[in-house]
Amino acid sequence: MDHPQWPDLVVGVGAGRGVSVGEVAGLVAAALAGAGLAPGGVAELATVQAKAGEPGLMAAAERFGVPLRGYGAEMLAAVEVPNPSLAALTAMGTPGVAEAAALLAAGPGGELLVPKRASEPGGGRPSRATCAIARRIARRSPQDGRRPAVACPDGAQ
Repeated sequence: MDHPQWPDLVVGVGAGRGVSVGEVAGLVAAALAGAGLAPGGVAELATVQAKAGEPGLMAAAERFGVPLRGYGAEMLAAVEVPNPSLAALTAMGTPGVAEAAALLAAGPGGELLVPKRASEPGGGRPSRATCAIARRIARRSPQDGRRPAVACPDGAQ
């Protein structure tokens, strides 16, 4: 069950240089809606470190009211992804950005809910963004035994 007060979704995003906030935010919103997931359930956006400074990605994270986390390409390359990309491997040194970032940000036991999908900018323009959605595994809080706590990859709560 999706609890917006306890965000447990992470959205991995891959993007080309100069991608627009509209293309990224539209893709993420469509992926969430297509899976029946609420935007309020998103805890963070994640990408490859080399793209974490892209204005379109930073603005999309801001639109969703979440942080944007960047991971090194070598960390992403260590994550097995269901839909590897030769283009990502050639450009970034990792066979996947969106799925790998989502799974890495979800932490141990994270589940890929929405595999990589590409934006559809229209007007004959090529896609400049991909996204994938994963869910962090919620567990009982050791403090009170009732409140869900999200297992974070870095151990922070």
